[in-house]
Amino acid sequence: MDTKELLKKVRKIEIKTRRLSDHIFGGEYHSTFKGRGMTFSEVRQYQFGDDVRNIDWNVTARYNEPFIKVFEEERELTMMLMVDISGSELFGTTNQFKNEIVTEISATLAFSALQNNDKVGIVLFSDQIELFIPPKKGKTHVLRIIRELLEFKPQSNKTDIAQALKFLSSVMKKKAIVFVLSDFIDDGYEKTLKITGSKHDLTGIRVYDEREESIPNLGMVQLKDAETDKIQLVNTQSKKVRNAYAEYNRERVTYFKESFTKSGCGVLDCRVDESYVKKLLGYFKRRG
Repeated sequence: MDTKELLKKVRKIEIKTRRLSDHIFGGEYHSTFKGRGMTFSEVRQYQFGDDVRNIDWNVTARYNEPFIKVFEEERELTMMLMVDISGSELFGTTNQFKNEIVTEISATLAFSALQNNDKVGIVLFSDQIELFIPPKKGKTHVLRIIRELLEFKPQSNKTDIAQALKFLSSVMKKKAIVFVLSDFIDDGYEKTLKITGSKHDLTGIRVYDEREESIPNLGMVQLKDAETDKIQLVNTQSKKVRNAYAEYNRERVTYFKESFTKSGCGVLDCRVDESYVKKLLGYFKRRG
């Protein structure tokens, strides 16, 4: 992808996702993810309807009329996007590939954080850490994240979610809002997830294609594993083969949902041909 084409794609995603974050998600994001607490702002005269528990008795005694303490939310937060860029993300049978939807969701979340003056960082992972961009503020920083999501080429096609979670724990010492975006065709990460989820506000967003749920009857076909590059001849006429494939997918989905739920983390499913806007907005409202 040349520079001109890349900038055009970045601009296109910025226009679409920033509009969403400005008009739809910004307020929902703010109300869903609270700041670290309330800090003292000022003292003012008591007004009818004020909470009497906030009366400043020292100032009240000094001026012989009631004054209350005013607090404001200590807002600044840090968002970390953990994005699976393994080979299986380059799949899609409808309008878009999974990695394209993941990029749009990531950009929308990043602009929502930007609108609320929060820091944003990103980890791109396969079965290793491919790229780490530390959290920062600013539009230029968010646009860099989008460029990397569009252009970065991983060294490996495989997936290791546990490894990515361990890396997050090593680099993020303070609590962060964490979104893990993947198809979650992996297992063995539940134990690490519990540790990470106890420290951070973590949500798993599973982006998937409907053809990953079942194989149609197409006769003898060659199927390629996107993560191992292994090509295999598969008889899709066999009901046993189709059922085994569907069962494998169900096991991965169940493992994902149960692992995140048991760890106290959020869960969100998004199929590539569905509106991620509605899914995200519904999730934020349920959380808020």
